[in-house]
Amino acid sequence: MADPRETGLDLDPRYDAAGLITAVVTDSATGELLMVAHMNADALAATRATGEAVFWSRSRRRLWRKGETSGNVLRVREMRVDCDQDALWLMVEPTGPACHTGVRSCFYRRIEGDGLARVA
Repeated sequence: MADPRETGLDLDPRYDAAGLITAVVTDSATGELLMVAHMNADALAATRATGEAVFWSRSRRRLWRKGETSGNVLRVREMRVDCDQDALWLMVEPTGPACHTGVRSCFYRRIEGDGLARVA
């Protein structure tokens, strides 16, 4: 028998033991991978209600709206959930850099040998 969570149309996120779900964030216009973060039920609800990405900060142990201090908000254009509902995909319109370091994407370095190199 098929799992309704995997085949049905009801949103029923499968949070981990810490109450979190992984959220992968891409630019809705270019498809570029911008960042990976985590959401709890409150962050997901706030994102759906406001249309702006809200995450759970594991280090600060609180909700944070992306851009709350920098102004670099992520406006959500579409959200998808994977087949077993344990990961989210947010397609966003960024208003500035997505990375807290000030670069467009958190994935600005590639692994080369035993070290890292900046991506142009």
